[in-house]
Amino acid sequence: MSLRSKKSTPPTREKLLDATIRLMRQQGYTATTVDQICAEAAVTKGAFFHYFKTKELIAEAAIGKWCQNRVAGYMADMGMPEDDPLVRLNRLIDGLIESVQQPPDGLIVCLLGMVSQEMAGNNERMRATCSGSLQGWTGLVAQLLQQAKDLHPPKVDFDPQQIAWMLNSLWQGSLLVGKTCDDPKLVAHNFNHIRNYITSLFSLPESHVKN
Repeated sequence: MSLRSKKSTPPTREKLLDATIRLMRQQGYTATTVDQICAEAAVTKGAFFHYFKTKELIAEAAIGKWCQNRVAGYMADMGMPEDDPLVRLNRLIDGLIESVQQPPDGLIVCLLGMVSQEMAGNNERMRATCSGSLQGWTGLVAQLLQQAKDLHPPKVDFDPQQIAWMLNSLWQGSLLVGKTCDDPKLVAHNFNHIRNYITSLFSLPESHVKN
């Protein structure tokens, strides 16, 4: 094997995580087996258990990688930290809309939401993992809303944390409905309405957040 091909081959652990993300987004946590993950990653079960003692542990790590990658995407979508926080929030929403209109793998599925729905009621460890990740997304949005509130006069007072949780719930719920109805436009429409709703919270020209 050439040095070039060695460098282009993902490490075994990353191959296992990528395979887990693909399979669990397609068919869920319970239906995904260790054998399937190994086959998808083209590695042995011995290699699997070298890195992960259980399916639960690789699922936790896969959620961590999924969320880390998503956050990197959010940051790229939002632009520079010194930009208007309301503009940054709307860029984030635009990125979410784009992600369901043109999903690279054709799936309208969030791994975090998929596993949360399936496992939060019967696995305390997975519930805690998913809860922490959901709180992370909510915290990011709440921070942007608070910064926007500090910069722009709100039409009515609002709790940024409560609004952020509402947006998180609408995002996950929209993904569920969009997947079930096989209609990514439904998700996009919902978040276009959300974009308008957020704008309506502030006293500023509508054109201000069209950047």
